[in-house]
Amino acid sequence: MARRRLAVFVAAGLLVALALAFFVSPEASSKPDGLNKVAIDQGFADKETAHRTADSPLAGYGVRGVGSDRLSTGLAGVIGVGATFGIAGGGFLLARRARRRTAAGGVER
Repeated sequence: MARRRLAVFVAAGLLVALALAFFVSPEASSKPDGLNKVAIDQGFADKETAHRTADSPLAGYGVRGVGSDRLSTGLAGVIGVGATFGIAGGGFLLARRARRRTAAGGVER
């Protein structure tokens, strides 16, 4: 029963995060973030150069090839949440497996 509650809790949290990423991220402020604001205020923003991943499919908080800026930003948010959940979930499962091996004296239960 506790496993089921945990699964429902995790699924609900994931759904909330996905919904926020898709519907709220397109509403993010268009004003420069902290680092960009400092660069503008200190007068070196014009020295900015493109980074190595500037041509990647998710560069600029959007998905390349999607015509709508709003949809592109929302999809990028969903992809980011999914990737973060996958990496964190995988790390959790690996840590749990290692803990079980240690508790069983080196043999997985």
